[in-house]
Amino acid sequence: MTKRKKKMIMFAGVFVCLAMLLAVAGCAPEEAANGEDGTIEVKIGTVGPLTGGAANYGINILHAVEIAVEEANASGELGNISLKLISEDTGGDWSAAANAFTKLIDVDGVDVIIGAVLSSETEAGGPYAMEAKIPTISPSSTAKDLTKGNPYLFRNCLSDEVQAAQLAEYAVEELGLGKFAIFYTNNDYGVSLKEAFETTAAELAEVVAVEVFMDGDNNFKPQLTKIKESNPDALYIGGYYTEAAKIAQQAKEMGLDVQLLGADGLCNVALIEIGGEAVEGIYATSGFYPDDPTPAVQNFVNAYKEKYGEEPDMFAAQGYDAALIVINAIKTKGASSEEIREGIAATKDFPGITGKTSIDEEGDTIKDVLILKVEGGKFVRVR
Repeated sequence: MTKRKKKMIMFAGVFVCLAMLLAVAGCAPEEAANGEDGTIEVKIGTVGPLTGGAANYGINILHAVEIAVEEANASGELGNISLKLISEDTGGDWSAAANAFTKLIDVDGVDVIIGAVLSSETEAGGPYAMEAKIPTISPSSTAKDLTKGNPYLFRNCLSDEVQAAQLAEYAVEELGLGKFAIFYTNNDYGVSLKEAFETTAAELAEVVAVEVFMDGDNNFKPQLTKIKESNPDALYIGGYYTEAAKIAQQAKEMGLDVQLLGADGLCNVALIEIGGEAVEGIYATSGFYPDDPTPAVQNFVNAYKEKYGEEPDMFAAQGYDAALIVINAIKTKGASSEEIREGIAATKDFPGITGKTSIDEEGDTIKDVLILKVEGGKFVRVR
């Protein structure tokens, strides 16, 4: 057993004890119950960073889930079922995510969880969700095999393996690139992207350098110096928008003239706000394109802009779809946790705003990969 797993058990134990004390005191966590007017309240928990370096992801997902919940409650589509949202901030830390999962389940008594946001967060909370039999769907945790072996854990986003492999193929076959350097963040997300991209790129072309950085780093020049010496024609960044923007700036300052590539962690307007001209021309995989003229997409984009004053990104869109999948599960199967789990597991060709989504037998998602490019200070779809 790793130290990390021991800590997870410790955090879970704290909240189990708290729940037991509450029960003894006569105030155990509530379950979905009938109100005086015959309504049934279903509690939906969310887990993700609302503060810290990855806050944009978590905030955008939460905003989108809020819209979906408000729309469902206002429309009356669920009949006598009312949805209540309870959110927990992790700050992007896996141990805080373990606490968030246990609190939502043992103290708040949620029926389903949308989250977590980062792969490390979902890895921390997934085992406890399975133990408690609370269905959980992540809008954005992309680590390989994350949902495998856990019948209560799902996701509606593309795995690192799929998106990295397809971008490597596109870079070789469509962009004509042949010598790749890889620069990845040393966490579950970055390692998974690095392994998948390296495997495909090495099969189709050549990988000439592999370097690593840590989340929160600001100086990337030592690694970029080594990368420059390997003379690549492309640099794949396996990480998030904050570090990616700084890597792009410092590469430009050093005269490292290469094609920049990245994964869905780069698909946030903050990449452009931080990186400016340095991120022009970068390609990244994505699960959403806000300029898609489809009515459902534009209805969501307009609702998000009206409520929050900005355009939704891929994370917001996937958060919205995750909530819609949960709501559809409640409509088709029922309001209990087990019925919601069955409904999510049965998802096939669900017409979400991120495209048709199906859930396979391992809880993973099946959908198309989009590729976006930064042009003129905004993301545009190239595939």
